[in-house]
Amino acid sequence: MSTKAKVSGSVVAGFPSPAEQYQETPLDLNELLVKRPAATYFVRVEGDSMVGAGICDGDLLVVDRSLRPADGDVIIACVDGDFTVKTLRVGGNREEETGKRKEGRGNIRLEPANPKYQAIVLRPGQELDYFGKVTACIHRF
Repeated sequence: MSTKAKVSGSVVAGFPSPAEQYQETPLDLNELLVKRPAATYFVRVEGDSMVGAGICDGDLLVVDRSLRPADGDVIIACVDGDFTVKTLRVGGNREEETGKRKEGRGNIRLEPANPKYQAIVLRPGQELDYFGKVTACIHRF
């Protein structure tokens, strides 16, 4: 027997509202977060390279392998055998702080969301495998 968590209305992030004393139908996180079950998996985050995007160490990512990656998507990728979660940037040469242009394979970059880390700029001969697009992040306090 499966028991689903219940949603108890909404909550105001200011003063409480006495009108919010009702219950909604049970909430199924799979129903809410998983659009294509056969192509969806969950990945636990290790590290802090994406904190600026709201993705923290220990978070659980919902990843859909069936979605085609596009510029600006947060993706799970494998670069030369190492898995990473980063923002995909495709196209156009981007000038770095030095003023020099970074040349890469098709100008593909995997950008972190933490200034402590550098972008991964794909070089000729590097192997890049796309594993899926991050569609949700479950964060615990």
